[in-house]
Amino acid sequence: MMMKLNIFVVVVLVVLSNAYLLDGYVLRNQVKLYGRTIRESVNSKLFAETKKSTEKEQGGAARQLMGIKGASENKNIWAIRLQLCKPVTWIPLIWGVACGAAASGNYHTWNPFSEGQSIELVIEDALKAFTCMFLSGPILTGYTQTLNDWEDREIDAINEPYRPIPSGAISEGQVIAQIWTLLLSGIALAYGLDQWAGHVDPVITKLTVFGCFISYIYSAPPLKLKATGWAGSFALGSSYISLPWLCGQAMFGELSWPVTILTIFYSLAGLGIAIVNDFKSIEGDRALGLQSLPVAFGVETAKWLTVGTIDITQLLVAAYLFYLGETPYALALLGLIAPQVYFQWKLFLPDPVANDVKYQASAQPFLVFGILATALAVGHHGPIV
Repeated sequence: MMMKLNIFVVVVLVVLSNAYLLDGYVLRNQVKLYGRTIRESVNSKLFAETKKSTEKEQGGAARQLMGIKGASENKNIWAIRLQLCKPVTWIPLIWGVACGAAASGNYHTWNPFSEGQSIELVIEDALKAFTCMFLSGPILTGYTQTLNDWEDREIDAINEPYRPIPSGAISEGQVIAQIWTLLLSGIALAYGLDQWAGHVDPVITKLTVFGCFISYIYSAPPLKLKATGWAGSFALGSSYISLPWLCGQAMFGELSWPVTILTIFYSLAGLGIAIVNDFKSIEGDRALGLQSLPVAFGVETAKWLTVGTIDITQLLVAAYLFYLGETPYALALLGLIAPQVYFQWKLFLPDPVANDVKYQASAQPFLVFGILATALAVGHHGPIV
C-alpha cells in the first residue's frame, strides 16, 4: 500500500512540474483582459508604455526578492540582504531535505492517515522537516550565496555590475556581518536539531560544518574550487543534492555508507547542472582567468559534457534501482529522464549560452522529481547493505 502511495506521489509531482505552463496561460489571458479595459480610456500608445513600465517595475521587484538577474534597485537594506541570499537557490536544498526524509522510511507525515498513526508524531515530523529545510535553505544556502557574492565582487563588476555589492547598494561591513550571522546561526540550529533527534553523535552539526567548509573553499582563495572546473562543479553539485538529503535522512533515520555513496554519485547530475550555470559567465570568467568548464573546453565540448553527466548518472541510478528490485521506481525514474533529454535537444544543445535559463526552468523539475523517486525507492527498500 505504501509503495502504491509513493508511486502516486511521484506521478502527481511529474504532472505538477508542468503547472507553470498553465499558470503562464492564465496570466497571459489576465493581462489581455486588463489591457482591453485600459485601452477603453487611454490611447493604445500610452497604454503600451505604461504597461511596459509597470511590468518592468513589478518584475524587477520580484526578481530582487528572488535574487535573480534583472532585479530592481530597491534601496531597502532588508530587500538587499534577501537578494544576496538568492531565495531562488533555496528550492533544491529544501527539496533535498524532503528526499532525505523520504529515504529514511521513517517520515510519518508522508502517510498521516494510516491506521494507528499518531497525529502528534505526524505534526512533530512535519516541524522537524520544516526546521531542517529552514537550515538548509534560508540559513546555509543564504550563507553560501552571500559569501559567493562577496568573493565574486570583481567578477560581478564585469558580468553583473548591478548586483548589490559591486553597485555599492550594501557596505562591505554589512556583507561580512551577514556572512558571520548566517554561519553561526546555521551551526547553532544544526546542533539544536541533533538534540531534537536524540543524536549522541551530532551528525547534522558535522554535516553543517562540512558543508560550510566546502562553501568557503568553493568561493574563496586560496583554493577557490569554482575556478578549477571539475572540482568546483562537483563540490557545488554535491552540496545541492547529497548534503541536504543526508541531513533529512539523519533527522528521521540512520545514515549508511551505501546511501551516502548513492547520494554522492547522484551529485554527478548536480555537477552537470552546475556547468549549465557557468555558460552565462563565460566572458567574465575568461577575462579573469577562471577555468570553468566552458572556458577550459569551449562551449561545444562543455555542452556535451553537461548533458552526458546529467543523463548517464540518472540512467545508472535507474539501473541500480532495478538491481535492488525496486522496478516501479526505476521505471518512474526513466520516465522522468525522457523529458530532460527532450529539452536538452530542443533548448540547451542548440545554444547553451542563450537558453541556459529556459533549459533549467524546463528540465530541472524532472531532475529533482527523479531524485525524489530514488529516495522513495530507498525508503521502501529498507536498509541497503
